[in-house]
Amino acid sequence: MKELLTTIVTPLVSKPQDIVISETVEGDTVTLTLHVAEEDMGRVIGKQGRIAKAIRTLMKSVAVRNDTKVVVEIV
Repeated sequence: MKELLTTIVTPLVSKPQDIVISETVEGDTVTLTLHVAEEDMGRVIGKQGRIAKAIRTLMKSVAVRNDTKVVVEIV
């Protein structure tokens, strides 16, 4: 899951070396916390949160295949 999120976010940002993803597992729920550079935050969130919503949708579709739940937090 962590690798997929990295693959999705890397082309969106101008500083891919600043991407930090932490993963927390609680039961069948996986929480992924995404940290990017301050100037890349708008690129990851997008206008009215459209890109962030698309990222969360993709991650949830993969999680359904693995019978888990996923929460993506962008910080």
